Amino acid sequence: MSAPDETSFELLLNIQSYGDQELKALADKLAGEEREVSKRRRLLHGELDIIRAEMVRRLREKHRAGSSVFSDGDIGQLSAILSGRGVAGEHDGPAGEAPEGQ
Repeated sequence: MSAPDETSFELLLNIQSYGDQELKALADKLAGEEREVSKRRRLLHGELDIIRAEMVRRLREKHRAGSSVFSDGDIGQLSAILSGRGVAGEHDGPAGEAPEGQ
C-alpha cells in the first residue's frame, strides 16, 4: 500500500489499485481502530452513568433532608424552554424575544 497518508481519506481514493492483501490489511487496521473507538465510547458512557447516578443520589438526599431540589428560576427556565422561548441568555434580543428575522 503506497498511499500518501495512512490516516487520511486518500487511502480510499485509489482503492481499486490495491491488491487483495493490501485491502485485507486496510480492513483489519480500520476494524482495529473501530474497536478502540467503541471501547472508548463504552468507557465514556460508563463514566456518564456513574456521574448521573451520583447526581440523582445527591438530589434524593437533598429531598429527604427537606431541601428544595429546584433552584430559583428552574421552573421559569423550564417553562421558557417548553414554550419555545429557549433559555435566558440564548437570544441576542431583549430577554425572552427572538433575534430579528426569526
